[in-house]
Amino acid sequence: MLTTAKEILADARANRYAVPAFDCVEDVMIRAILETAEAKRSPVFVMCLVPKGNDWVYMPGLVRAVADQHDIPIVLHLDHAEELDSIKRAVDSGFTSVMIDGSKLPLEENIRITRAAVEIAHPHGVSVEGELGHVGGMDLEAAEHAENVLTEPQEVATFVGETEVDALAVSIGTAHGVYRSLPDLNIERLGELDAASRVPLVLHGGSGTPDEQIRNAVRAGICKLNIFADCRIAMCRGLRQAAGSLSREDPLPADVFGPIKSAIAQVVAEKIELLSADNRAGQSGRGGQSGRGGQSGRAGQSEAVQ
Repeated sequence: MLTTAKEILADARANRYAVPAFDCVEDVMIRAILETAEAKRSPVFVMCLVPKGNDWVYMPGLVRAVADQHDIPIVLHLDHAEELDSIKRAVDSGFTSVMIDGSKLPLEENIRITRAAVEIAHPHGVSVEGELGHVGGMDLEAAEHAENVLTEPQEVATFVGETEVDALAVSIGTAHGVYRSLPDLNIERLGELDAASRVPLVLHGGSGTPDEQIRNAVRAGICKLNIFADCRIAMCRGLRQAAGSLSREDPLPADVFGPIKSAIAQVVAEKIELLSADNRAGQSGRGGQSGRGGQSGRAGQSEAVQ
């Protein structure tokens, strides 16, 4: 069932777990993610990078068509939009959550564009994620590498208050893409960011980050973890397995796509367990699309992530 980021992240923040968020393309990835999340009873974000051409129809259309067949909270999320036109189109296309990425801009400009995205999305019940600081790493074409800019705790309250975002992506040492060297997350800085923020915190660049560092980040306040490269690596692994096992010139689709789907599903299951999101589906997002719900505080937290 479709819901919003605001609803499911409220429960994650109150109970100290994080919701996995998977960037995806094509139906084999979507199906592997949703079926695995349902089997693990986990809420989940199905994320799309800003679509091109017919992807504006196919990607959200597919997720919306199948969401009600899965008895778990599902957020259909637009990831890393940098233009307000993309935010408008996502709202019109049925996304339940959007991210406006003004992290490359000066603080005042970041606040301005993020506030404008909120004014577009909120009247339609769509949640908004902003980013403060900048998560670097490789771009998708592996052509450019950007450096990280850590989030400053003293800027958080101003940014959240002036923009009225529902979630905040922060930079504490992760990077997009495949790591050149393993990161060393600044968990102390994260604790300061969480204390300064009245909305749940998001960590981008979750692929390849050592498990214990992820667990520490969740303990310190991360409520959503973005994952893409690990699924792409799994997809490639499944493709190689399929190619090496095919004996027919006209293989059955299950023989071609089955290993790919299984490899992706394995990664999805591992991330769900790592984030302590399994068996949380009955606790979060039960309001569906009727409203975004209120943010929970830190009262009554459990130590779910050990």
